[in-house]
Amino acid sequence: FLEALDARIILANTYHLYLRPGHERIRSLGGLHRFMAWPRSLLTDSGGFQVFSHRELRRLTPDGVHFRSHLDGSPHFLSPETSIAIQVALGADIIMAFDECTPYPATREEARASMELTLAWAARSRDAQVHPDRQWLFGIVQGGVYPDLRRECAERLLELDFPGYAIGGLSVGEPKSQMYDVTAATAAWLPPGRPRYLMGVGTPEDLFRGVAAGIDMFDCVLPTRNARNGCLFTSRGRIILKNARYAGDESPPAPVCDCLVCRRYSRAYLRHLFQASEILSATLNTYHNIHFYLDTMRKIRHSIALGNFGVFTESFLGRYYSSSD
Repeated sequence: FLEALDARIILANTYHLYLRPGHERIRSLGGLHRFMAWPRSLLTDSGGFQVFSHRELRRLTPDGVHFRSHLDGSPHFLSPETSIAIQVALGADIIMAFDECTPYPATREEARASMELTLAWAARSRDAQVHPDRQWLFGIVQGGVYPDLRRECAERLLELDFPGYAIGGLSVGEPKSQMYDVTAATAAWLPPGRPRYLMGVGTPEDLFRGVAAGIDMFDCVLPTRNARNGCLFTSRGRIILKNARYAGDESPPAPVCDCLVCRRYSRAYLRHLFQASEILSATLNTYHNIHFYLDTMRKIRHSIALGNFGVFTESFLGRYYSSSD
């Protein structure tokens, strides 16, 4: 249904596809586009964040990361060269340089060490690239919550001349206000003529804040993960389906939404599916949430074209927080 929702690009996870079913199997089956029957653009991450998120299973070295699979405990090694090789096998249109995601909190010394590793790995990732004409390789800016480190990292990545740049290492526990400040500062040091991608973010408000800072691209598990947990995003805020008030509510999830779910089903029915742990619950909720996010971004682009992004932002966020669960 992603094509029906007019999604133009989707993200695939390098770490998980490497472990299962394996990048060589996907290559033998014609690449990820053919394997998953997706005719539009694909972006793959580097695997760095997943290694970061399983910190108890990894050992970091200058050459790369030794880690154990979270599935069966088997040992593996991921380096800039192997990360790029996996992404080449998958055949994505946009691929990421291997990076070391800086944790929060981190001292300045820890953040600098992480940044230096990311920069060294970025150069090695670029050298390992096989198809620069048909796979865009993005460099990733790290540096924790230290603006001067972020600036240094961005400037040194620019010397490597990537076709696009990502901002990583945010939304990992730092305060929201700090995330917004670091995003705005970092985006200002990246060239406006090349895509600027904020990784792992975010909420509807994060989209508006990011766009205001100059961000062009986002990815986040929030729409799908929240959907599986019975949370719907609407222009009037979040709906938490487990709340008893929706048990007899015959209204659509979002009265002003024109997605298939809102045109056809009631809050009461969606709540029943969730409470009964029906698989259809996750499917319908996910469909609605993805529609909401894509539609919100379309409206943001339209407001920019009309020159009233600021007015639209104030109006949208005012409604969004007026009655959210």
